[in-house]
Amino acid sequence: MHNTKLLLTFSFIILMVFSVNGQKKVKTSRWKPFIQSIKVETDKKAAFKFRAAVKLMSNDSLAWGSIWVNVKTKNEEPGFYDNMYDRPITSNEWRYYEIDGFIDSNSKALIIGGLCKNNGAFYFDDFSLSFQNEKGDFEPYKLLNSDFENVHSENVLAHWSEGYSTEKTYGVKGFNVSLTNDAVQGKKALLIKAKGIEKEVVKIGIKGEKGSQVQIEAMISMLEDLKERVERKVKNMSQYQIDHLHDEKANRIGALIMHLAAAEVYYQVFTFESRGFNPEEQKQWEVALSLDQAGRDQFQGKDIQYYLDIYNKVRQKTIRELRKRDDQWFQEVQKVYGWSNQYCWFHVMEHQSSHLGQILFLSKRIPPEPKKTVIKESFKG
Repeated sequence: MHNTKLLLTFSFIILMVFSVNGQKKVKTSRWKPFIQSIKVETDKKAAFKFRAAVKLMSNDSLAWGSIWVNVKTKNEEPGFYDNMYDRPITSNEWRYYEIDGFIDSNSKALIIGGLCKNNGAFYFDDFSLSFQNEKGDFEPYKLLNSDFENVHSENVLAHWSEGYSTEKTYGVKGFNVSLTNDAVQGKKALLIKAKGIEKEVVKIGIKGEKGSQVQIEAMISMLEDLKERVERKVKNMSQYQIDHLHDEKANRIGALIMHLAAAEVYYQVFTFESRGFNPEEQKQWEVALSLDQAGRDQFQGKDIQYYLDIYNKVRQKTIRELRKRDDQWFQEVQKVYGWSNQYCWFHVMEHQSSHLGQILFLSKRIPPEPKKTVIKESFKG
């Protein structure tokens, strides 16, 4: 495209997947994504259309496919995103599907691709992308390997990347990528077969068991759901990221995980033993509970797994102790504050939610890690 008034410029990122010892990294997942990444730049909002033909052959009631788009932004805030989650592809006939989106002055990259979920045979063909010019017309952008016609079988995904980003590429166990003659355009199409993908545990709201522990089991379910979200966000963070300090009054992400654990320990002794911290517990948890400058000084230099191990150990005790009690105990009131045991654990749950939001805020504002300057010393004899 050449549209000087919109200053739209596009450059294609070609990613070749390399691996150590000739083997690609493989992970376990119910999802198989593949993408292309396009650098974009414009001084105003500009619409685009992303289109492809897809079909799915499957006996798995939870299987579905899609095309998807993710606009990466310069300030790392969420950009346009659509993975067709609300309209999944399940048809066993070739059909064209389209995503209409936009880029703007904050956009830096357009990620496009396809998704497969669970067991089945997923067919993709005839990808296309077009951008709207100032006259309102959509001009095509040339995608590489858009119809899989001129690709050797040993490199089926040439010019596409496996994974959700070009930075981390991987294969997925149980998904096999190949070409097929069953095409909607030309003679070839992309075929991804998935077999042996473990059945998904479908979450249907808050889980409660029958009997005398309905409310307790529901609370455990909520606590675990939020803890899982916290872990999912932080588990792959680098030392630099978890130790980053946003400003002089902020807390490091590692310290916030420690704070969650400390608060939970406090409510363990408060509800299970009807007391506050003893001197030994106060010494162990006071800094993590209060944070402030002492927390900024103490909680750094340890990797994320150090904090998660502590958090996990605390949670195991919470679940073990809650399951020793019943819903009648949940209604008992702790006289110090006039709170029921149920309200105390509700507070622990919403406390996790509050700090998860803080972690999400901080993580989006971590600047790129500075490159280390290597100074070479010369030796004079």
